[in-house]
Amino acid sequence: MNHLPKPGGGTLRTRVFQIIFESDTLPAKGFDIALILAILGSVLVVMLDSVPAYHAAHAPLFHWVEWGFTIAFTVELAVRLYCLERPLQYLRSFYGVIDLVAILPTWLTLLLPGAQTLVMVRVLRVLRIFRVLRLMEFVGEGRLLVDALKRSGHQIFLFLFTVFMLVTIFAAVVYLIEPAEAGFTSIPTAIYWAIVTLTTVGYGDIVPVTPLGQAISVMVMLTGYSIIAVPTGIFSAEVIRSIRADRYSDEACPGCGHDHHERRARYCLKCGTWLDEDTPDPRLAKEREDEEEEPDGDAPPPA
Repeated sequence: MNHLPKPGGGTLRTRVFQIIFESDTLPAKGFDIALILAILGSVLVVMLDSVPAYHAAHAPLFHWVEWGFTIAFTVELAVRLYCLERPLQYLRSFYGVIDLVAILPTWLTLLLPGAQTLVMVRVLRVLRIFRVLRLMEFVGEGRLLVDALKRSGHQIFLFLFTVFMLVTIFAAVVYLIEPAEAGFTSIPTAIYWAIVTLTTVGYGDIVPVTPLGQAISVMVMLTGYSIIAVPTGIFSAEVIRSIRADRYSDEACPGCGHDHHERRARYCLKCGTWLDEDTPDPRLAKEREDEEEEPDGDAPPPA
């Protein structure tokens, strides 16, 4: 189910709500496409502005284009709040926070003039990249991934906790075996080496030099290959479960009680009973019409 915010009263506010928050009409689709292009364009400007050569050559252009996007997004947020019944509730939501993060950095730069604030201005400029998160609003399947992450969070946490214990044990053993000259100067440093080795990244900045330490490295790498697919399998199973849950309905058949039908199903898979209890079965209505049109067998033949 799509939990959209509720529109405020009034014909104009309702119409604006349908254009901004829904996507089943031509104006709504056009608005979504325009907003996606604006988000991508603003993110591209932030990326190009971070390149020193482009910034030195086109800094004024980037500045005014950025202000154009900021004003457009500010107007869009104001219109969103105007057409909602509870605008503060939207501002506290995920997409409401992203809307604020997308426009506040540019407005805050007006309050932070001077060379002493250049570091803060740079941070605010980079924060604009979070506009790309708004694209999640236009991906319907993103809800399935979020639901799968929520349901698999407990299993993944237990998996990561187990991996952390293994990494700590391997790191402590290698720290005792390897000399400090090899780079193992502390247990946290050894934990860093164990994580890099377990994930099969292998930076090579810290390498065991003793035969026993190298043997432990082999064990850590083989362990990494063995367990690296565990969280992927857990998450994939939850994604499949979310897809099935979204595809099938819990509505029970009035004939046999079977309750696992596809949402578009009209007749029961088990007994063929019409599933919609609020409307009559068109098949039975057709049969009654055919029976009424058939001539009575006991009636005398026409002269």
